[in-house]
Amino acid sequence: MIIDTHVHLDDKRYYDDLDEVIKRAQQNKVEKFIIPGADPRTLDRAVEISLKYNNVYFAIGVHPYDVDLFETLDFEKYINHEKCVAVGECGLDYFRLDGSDSEKEQIKNKQKHIFQQQIMLAKKYHKPLIVHIRDASNDAKNILLEYNAKEVGGVLHCYNADEQLLCLAKENFYFGIGGVVTFKNAKKLVNVLPKIPLERLLIETDAPYLTPEPHRGQRNEPAYTSFVIRKISDLLSADITSISDLTTKNAKRLFNIV
Repeated sequence: MIIDTHVHLDDKRYYDDLDEVIKRAQQNKVEKFIIPGADPRTLDRAVEISLKYNNVYFAIGVHPYDVDLFETLDFEKYINHEKCVAVGECGLDYFRLDGSDSEKEQIKNKQKHIFQQQIMLAKKYHKPLIVHIRDASNDAKNILLEYNAKEVGGVLHCYNADEQLLCLAKENFYFGIGGVVTFKNAKKLVNVLPKIPLERLLIETDAPYLTPEPHRGQRNEPAYTSFVIRKISDLLSADITSISDLTTKNAKRLFNIV
């Protein structure tokens, strides 16, 4: 069985056929789904979906691109919900920064501040973190270490193959591997993957984004985790069943789900 640890089922691209998407996933042995909290404006829909489907869970958080919405998010309302399993997706993303150098620095500082706030909330409520890092590995790593995020652990969503982040495996962090591993230009991730401890691997799609080969260019969905599993199995010279079982066990341990 497989757990898709990062799938945006609350995205509008699933409004018309979510039942079919879930069915196709189950036909491809996807057992459970976790909707990351990236945008407070869609959080209520994520909660509704988690209540409709027994095997769907959600997280609460604010993506680094949406830090201005952090103050609008009522953590108390959602954090203790029976289907809330994590805080995030939170983190740092320096990929698209607009403005002058001073303006860019202000954006970075705000991202850092909101990231720190979410780490503290995760520790307060004893929830693991779902961490988004893009072009900000050093800052993100230092913040996770400084704020002792090891206490709750978490996953580096869509792991960017930066080797300096591998040290976080010893800090109770897991590494989410998705469709990128199937891309022809994913040489860095292909080379780094064998260095990740097996007990720290998780499977994700980030659907509807980052669709794996051979469906790249189409809407992604949880059923396509099978292509991710197959690629990981090939790269690690392991059988598909063992990788599926191992990553499922890892996900259940991190997110405290049965």
